[in-house]
Amino acid sequence: MSPKAKLKLNRKCRHTIQQIDSSTILEDFAFMNRRILLLFLLLLLPLQSRAQHIDKSFFKGYDATFVLHNRFSGKTISVDTVRAAQRLAPCSSFKIYNTLIGLELGLIEGPDDPWYTWDRVRRSYEAWNKDLTLREAFRVSAVPAYQVLARQIGQKRMKTYIERIGYGSGDISAGVDVFWLPRPGRESIVISADEQVELLNKLLDGKLPFSEQNVAVLRDVMRVAETEKGVFYGKTGSGTSAAGELGWFVGFLESKGDVYVFACNITGGENPSGAAAREIVESVLKAKGLL
Repeated sequence: MSPKAKLKLNRKCRHTIQQIDSSTILEDFAFMNRRILLLFLLLLLPLQSRAQHIDKSFFKGYDATFVLHNRFSGKTISVDTVRAAQRLAPCSSFKIYNTLIGLELGLIEGPDDPWYTWDRVRRSYEAWNKDLTLREAFRVSAVPAYQVLARQIGQKRMKTYIERIGYGSGDISAGVDVFWLPRPGRESIVISADEQVELLNKLLDGKLPFSEQNVAVLRDVMRVAETEKGVFYGKTGSGTSAAGELGWFVGFLESKGDVYVFACNITGGENPSGAAAREIVESVLKAKGLL
């Protein structure tokens, strides 16, 4: 074969190889795009489960979020996912964990044993102006009783438990007996509705540093209602921050063989409070046939 013919053949071979390489690259690129699209669609599935509709009329004009998680199916309904991730002061919903810490440290005994001794200071809530058991103090959300408990726990032990739990922002610098209570001009610990639900899930899974016995006591005092459809557990929280009045209701529901964990917070509207947040949650659950 002449040198000219060899050169022509080499050029043709190189051109053929380039075509094959280009085709292979295009096929690989298309394959990668299909994989990326599939991964994106899979990631969307949890978000789609969060987008189920709840009639906004339930929220009575409040700025609100409501997160409802089915522990067995793993499905979550979330009203206003942006707000659900927004951290707010927990107010008295923190009493769930204040109670558990007190029980764990032996500072509280049974739910109906004598606990809080009234200091004879009269306060605006008449239900606080007497000696209280744990059950009574939890039900009327007695701030003075829980402030005494927080001081008994102490700053160091409280901070240790807050970190072990992974509670919201973890900031208790405002003071061991006030850090969960919002006030204009004072920083408080903050937590989101999503985080409230996540923590309650961990609590029910036994993944938080509290004994089964003490969790059972908490469940007992958290029970707020029982119907033929289920048992309802929860804690309200109300307060006033620089942004205005705030209400919480968080807890869980045992219904029809399933367990649901929920968190609702409200601001704006007319007199937002823990009681108003509880009414919203109960209305939604009843409309869904769960309560």
